[in-house]
Amino acid sequence: MSWYLYVILAYLLVLAGFNFYRSKQVKSQDDFMVAGRKLTLTVMVFTLICTWIGSGTFIAGAEYAAKAGWSALWMPAGAWFGIAVIYFLAAKIRTFGQYTVGDILEVRYGKFARLFGAIALVIAFTTIVSYQFRAGGYILNVATKGAVSVATGQTVSAAFVILFTALGGMVAVAHTDLPNGIIILLASCAALPFIVYFAGGTSAAAAILPTQHMAVFSADFGKYPILKAGGYFLSTFLLLLGIQSMYQKFYSAKTPGEARRAVSLWIVGTIVVETVVVAIAIYASAAHWADIKAFEVAGQVKKGVVTGTIPPAEAPQAALKIAAEQAASGEVKPGQLAKLDAELERAFAHVSTKGEVASVHAGIDPASIVLQAAFDIASRGGIGLLVGILLLGAACAVVISTGMNYLLSPTTNIMRDIYQRFIRPDADQKTMVALQKTFVVLLGVAAFLMIFIPTVMGLPISVLQYAFFAYTMYGVAITPALLAALTWRRATRAGGLASIISGAIMALVFELMIPTMWPQVMRAGDPWGIPSIYPAAIVSIGALVIVSLLTPPPSEEELAPLFPKDA
Repeated sequence: MSWYLYVILAYLLVLAGFNFYRSKQVKSQDDFMVAGRKLTLTVMVFTLICTWIGSGTFIAGAEYAAKAGWSALWMPAGAWFGIAVIYFLAAKIRTFGQYTVGDILEVRYGKFARLFGAIALVIAFTTIVSYQFRAGGYILNVATKGAVSVATGQTVSAAFVILFTALGGMVAVAHTDLPNGIIILLASCAALPFIVYFAGGTSAAAAILPTQHMAVFSADFGKYPILKAGGYFLSTFLLLLGIQSMYQKFYSAKTPGEARRAVSLWIVGTIVVETVVVAIAIYASAAHWADIKAFEVAGQVKKGVVTGTIPPAEAPQAALKIAAEQAASGEVKPGQLAKLDAELERAFAHVSTKGEVASVHAGIDPASIVLQAAFDIASRGGIGLLVGILLLGAACAVVISTGMNYLLSPTTNIMRDIYQRFIRPDADQKTMVALQKTFVVLLGVAAFLMIFIPTVMGLPISVLQYAFFAYTMYGVAITPALLAALTWRRATRAGGLASIISGAIMALVFELMIPTMWPQVMRAGDPWGIPSIYPAAIVSIGALVIVSLLTPPPSEEELAPLFPKDA
């Protein structure tokens, strides 16, 4: 078993000790939910970076960059624009000074908006937590060169994230994010020149990868590439604008001024890290393009065998046929075909039954391409060894920090927006903290089951697909109503509630119901080739505006908490 595993475990144990120490500082609901509202500017900046930079960047974003190239930047670009908008709202959010976005929703739209918003948020954030666990499984699998399976790795990852979050809440989350954020920033920037050199220089990507990897709108974007690019941009933009984990950090800042200054530094750190990670993924893909294609071809053969279009005994021939088609289309360059064929022949040798095909392991999963880059860099020895370990540590850091952030956040909603609002408004501080720790464990287990059940059933799991569903659900159900609550005086209770409910329903219909019930209308992963974020956002925003304009405007008394007369 690789010694990298012991490095990772040592890092996790250090964090465990740190969180146990911090947990002793948790005395009240304020401590557990918003760190006593005492976060300094430095801690704020790095915890905001860690709130956003997660396995969505290191795993899903890198997976997409490996498949689509530079056009993968459309996804993180939405967040960059979102942070720019949030800069003007950060001080106002901190001044309001509550615990959840549900506090804002109720002030403007009533208690049922708070309830339905909490339900939508719990669904979206639990999904995000689930794919952090999956990413942890990838890391441990790659770090041990397959000795620890992805299934076992995701179980270990889940156990640590749940433990860390339950111990100390926001006190632990924010202060764990400080070292994690520093590691993420340093490792990403240090690793890029090493992986470029390993791939063969700055011109290697253009020479080795398909032409579409250099395009503004990749052909991998589906039936309508421009719409798909815009869909990724819009989904991350809407998610970032309304993401509760970020609002909780603003509530945790010492002052409104520090919250705003933290955002100005946050955008710089986020742009740097996300751009560098995409570049690392692209150059690492250039170094391992035949291996990535072998993984994809094997996946197509497995799917064909499962659906019955490929007889199990013909799997080896089918794999070589698909590889030849990839070469004919330009996906694989002529000089790479021999290596691809050799890998497929090795993987499918002596395979003749359905079970044997299902157990085939070929090539490199593009979702783990940044992890592979860490090994490539470390294999150079010397400084490269240190940088490679740092990059692997950064991957661990994003899983731990993002998992903790998104696990704490929905449990805060359960406690604040449901339990305290509808069940026990007079609950004492000790009960609130103890019960929220219980919900951290329960919701963590629910998130784990979202990954564990498909794993046991042998179903394909894509971190990218999980991420897009979560982004869409949150972006259309919460963000339009939330932004209107902060910026549009004419938004009414009925309009906000209509937006939340209609947005959540549309996301569920387009992301879950249509693909399951009418798979024949799916085009490149989208219903009729149209990303679900478009119809869902149109319905959500349309309901907000139309219903608000058709109902009486809110009174000055209702507006006062967010639009004070002296502001």
